[in-house]
This record gives sequence, structure tokens and C-alpha cells, in this order.
Amino acid sequence: MTYADITHRDPNPIKRFLQRSRLIHAVRMAWGRPAPRTILDFGAGDGELCKHLRSAFPRSRILCYEPAPQLLAQARENLRASEGIKLLSHLKEIAPGSIDLVFSLEVFEHLPPVETAAALDSIAGLLPEDGHVIIGVPVEVGIPALYKGVFRIMRRHGEFDATLKNVLACTVGRPPLARPVSAIAGGMNYHSHHVGFDHRRFRSALSERFDVEAAVAAPLPQLGPALNPEIYFLAGRPRCQAT
Repeated sequence: MTYADITHRDPNPIKRFLQRSRLIHAVRMAWGRPAPRTILDFGAGDGELCKHLRSAFPRSRILCYEPAPQLLAQARENLRASEGIKLLSHLKEIAPGSIDLVFSLEVFEHLPPVETAAALDSIAGLLPEDGHVIIGVPVEVGIPALYKGVFRIMRRHGEFDATLKNVLACTVGRPPLARPVSAIAGGMNYHSHHVGFDHRRFRSALSERFDVEAAVAAPLPQLGPALNPEIYFLAGRPRCQAT
């Protein structure tokens, strides 16, 4: 099963719609600003977002970074017909302060605290003083946790993200802190399930390193994160870390 099979080509039409709309909403967060010279998709999966970036920013240089070899191979195949997109397996190939705009979707909900801090620090190091990052994460607390939980229970009852206990805990705003951890991409710790992720805690971690300029829920922004399944953060001006 490929990344596309569980995202933008999922058999469920609602999930396909939501997965595709998240790409559109993320790109919209960058509208109204000068066209970036260089854009990085940080944790690109199969590279589907890069197709949208190529269309939205035809004059920009697009970098597709994916550290997991199996996903990078899928991105290479998916982007075979797309021009002007460079695939990368290591951030060391990118000069510090050389990226005007970073996108990162479907990444941080999978990272434990240590890896989250390291990833945010890496992004901060890649941005110049006027650079920005757009990060999309799921809403896994409150009402969204309830309807997502019901969907997951119907698909795979009994898994960590598909038990009544964990679904109810997330619904009342107290997601489980102990989450299963596996390894991906050279031993990096990784959470395979979304359950346990809290976008509120993530925003606090993001605010320690960046100024969060906007937070927009999707696909219906007017309903906010109380009802929407996703939220997108636009952040800029990385703050200097104390020495």
C-alpha cells in the first residue's frame, strides 16, 4: 500500500476530498505575498503537494525533502512528469537561510517531542529573517476527534486510534500521552497514529521559535478548530535562541 492509497487516493470519497482540500488550503495560506524564490516541502511524503506548488508558483524553485527512502521513491515516481522540482533526502544539501517559504503537512502529528523540537529548529535554520513556514496538522480533540474516531473504529476497531476509550479521551480534550512509537528513516522515532496529538500543545512549541501570524481551520474556516478536522499555522520571523 502506498502513501497515496491512504491519502488522496483513499477508497473513501470523503477522505479523498479532505486530503486533496488540505493541499489547496495550505497553498492559499501563502497568497497575497511576494512570490518566494525557493520553496521547501518539508516531509513531502509522495510529493503530491509539490505538484500544487509548481502550479501556484511557476517561477519558484521547489525542493521536495523526504527522509524516508520508501516515501522518497514514491515521490520520485509521482513527480516524474513535473519539471523544476528537486528531490532531497537530507537537509544538509540546503544552505542555511536559503529557503523563503517552507511547507510541512502531515508531519508534526507523527513526531514525538524531541523530534518535533529538532524539526522546528531545522526549519528555523533554513529560513532568512523574512522567511515563513506553513504547517498543517490535524485537529484530534473535541468534536473532530469524535467523528474521526467513529470513522476509524468502523475501519479498524481495536487499534490504538480506534478504541472507544481513546476516542472518548480525545473528545473531552484529554488525548492519551502514551503513544505507540516506531522507527522510520534511519531510526527516527515516529508515531504512526494521529490519536494523542494535540494541536494546542503543538502551537505552544511552534510559538517558542516563531511568531505565529495566522491560524486557519479547514475546510470551513468560519467554524474554527472546534468542528474542522485540520488547522494550518502561518509563522515567520524565527526568534533567536538564547545561548
